[in-house]
Amino acid sequence: MSLPILAITMGDPAGIGAEIAAKTLAEQETYKICRPLVIGDACVMEDAVRLCKLDLAIHAIDDPAAGTYRFGSLDVLDLAFLEPDEHRYKQVTARQGDAAFHYVAKAIELAMAGQVDGTVTGPINKESLNLAGHHYSGHTEIYGGLTRTKDYAMMLADGDFRVVHVSTHVSLRQACDRVKTPRVLRVIELADAALKQLGIAEPRIGVCGLNPHCGEARMFGTEDEDEIRPAVEQARGRGIAAEGPLPADTIFSKMAGGMFDIVVAMYHDQGHIPTKLVGFKYDGKTDTWAQMAGVNITLGLPIIRVSVDHGTAFDRAGEGRANPQSLIEAVRYASRFARGAANR
Repeated sequence: MSLPILAITMGDPAGIGAEIAAKTLAEQETYKICRPLVIGDACVMEDAVRLCKLDLAIHAIDDPAAGTYRFGSLDVLDLAFLEPDEHRYKQVTARQGDAAFHYVAKAIELAMAGQVDGTVTGPINKESLNLAGHHYSGHTEIYGGLTRTKDYAMMLADGDFRVVHVSTHVSLRQACDRVKTPRVLRVIELADAALKQLGIAEPRIGVCGLNPHCGEARMFGTEDEDEIRPAVEQARGRGIAAEGPLPADTIFSKMAGGMFDIVVAMYHDQGHIPTKLVGFKYDGKTDTWAQMAGVNITLGLPIIRVSVDHGTAFDRAGEGRANPQSLIEAVRYASRFARGAANR
């Protein structure tokens, strides 16, 4: 296949999304794995290129077919949503939250229509989004709603360290209630399918318990034996190499050592904490993030969606010093998924 076209949304204009998009497209390697197309406002991208002191020319277009996809020319599908005087770095505004939502909606529309081969999302601000009247808890829920998908899951990845979640943006109390056999089984199946699309022929899947020590013979809870174990047994009956439930305090170390290709976590923090401990490195001496690795992938959608695994970083937006590492990795992952989809 020819290189996939990836729609990269700019994220909230008040944050670092435009800067990390510009820096990612200033890498020649990006053009060796995909044809990148930024979805956003050309005036904001022009400012990002200036702030980051990049030698890139903005090419504003209104159709993906008009893109040049040549290194040095940054193609922007210009929605012309913001006037230059409406752009405010570091500020929560309904106008910018509305813009961020429409960038995402346009990327989804293009992917559903087959005009792009995958989507990569920049960081959005949930407060701005909700001020604008878009009451979603995050990208994952926007994609689920706009693609009319009910059965999806969030996967995080930093290289070969991968985690997929049974639940995400709900209270811990609600998360425990959502650990049910059909949902755990479905997430195991989604993980198995995703890794096969990435080229892993026989994925090895570790499944976390919910309670300390997986309930320790029901002394600390019953969900591990009553809900999780039956899901693992059913998955194995369908030919999936799943193992569990296993204690959450050791399963991630086992994956890091090569025992598993992915771990199924039962709730948001159970999966996010180990992934960000691996991928994020903060330097207290310089007050900067020396490393912000890792990507966020939504499984179960009819289209490809990969995202950065960090927020808008309003505190350093508009300064040209944002780290693009996570977006570069997100583009690599999306390109791998697109090639895998083309080969199925």
